[in-house]
Amino acid sequence: MDCKYSGWHVLYVKSRHEKKVLDALTRLSLEAFLPLVKTKKKWSDRIKIVQLPLIPSYIFVNLKSPQDFHKALSANGACAYIRFGSSYAKVPEREINKIKLLVGSEDVMNLEVDDRVPRVGEFRKIEFGSLSGLRCEVLKVNNINKIVVRIEQLKQNITAILPSYYFEKEPVSA
Repeated sequence: MDCKYSGWHVLYVKSRHEKKVLDALTRLSLEAFLPLVKTKKKWSDRIKIVQLPLIPSYIFVNLKSPQDFHKALSANGACAYIRFGSSYAKVPEREINKIKLLVGSEDVMNLEVDDRVPRVGEFRKIEFGSLSGLRCEVLKVNNINKIVVRIEQLKQNITAILPSYYFEKEPVSA
């Protein structure tokens, strides 16, 4: 099997076609992952919680062969694989698992995606909740702690608001 075709690739899809493409990939027997986050949408007469893609127009596809590579592109709404230079964007399994952990956690609120590189901040380890054990960079904004998980292959940051008591205490320096 050709190494460039195996692993989790990032598929760019038409705007607002993420769920349709995910269904099409599933029907093609391909393993795909679309991180969805719950968001409050307000209309003039009601407020509703809807699930929206964490990273609009991106779907992660776990490819096993060159045939899978081409099969995924055949899904209606799929446009192209994300590339950086001449290389296809590939995401390690551990990063996919971190994203699944973030979007699947009831404790995490206000997930957002940002393509700016975070400023140098404190590094902490989360000690409580479903994200326990995860090391993260903490940004302090208006006395709210934000964790930042950097996904290098995508050049994206995923941020989430967590209660401050979730973090381990830093050793007191002399």
